[in-house]
Amino acid sequence: MRIGCGLDAHRFGPGRPLMLGTIAVDHPEGLVGHSDGDAVAHALCDALLSAAGQPDLGALFPPGDDEWAGASGEQLLSVVMERVERAGLRVVNAHAVVVCERPRLAPVREAMQAALTTLLGAPVGVHATTTDGMGFTGRGEGVACQAVALLEPA
Repeated sequence: MRIGCGLDAHRFGPGRPLMLGTIAVDHPEGLVGHSDGDAVAHALCDALLSAAGQPDLGALFPPGDDEWAGASGEQLLSVVMERVERAGLRVVNAHAVVVCERPRLAPVREAMQAALTTLLGAPVGVHATTTDGMGFTGRGEGVACQAVALLEPA
């Protein structure tokens, strides 16, 4: 069995929908990034790639590459899952911890878990926490996410 971890963070910015765990979240600003800024999907991608011994997210989807401009977290996870499967591995489970003061994620947590579980073909848990006002997440400037994934031979 192989375990991997991933970490991602993005700042809020105007004029974009907020996507977290491939789900649209009601919020006045979205996350700024070359793709859709989905910090949950991005952290899970890096956890899966790490466990599979693959290059990281930035190497596969370079920030300056027009092919991936505006790509959804769902698109990136689909490509990553193809690489995991080609490596002869399958996901046992994965987990993401989202760090933000706002928005509150309780109303969309189950939808995120369901969508991610479908994409990965294995159980995905999502937890949320705050930093009690400390740092960029505590000031409400953005969202961070840490994720782990466990893979086994297919």
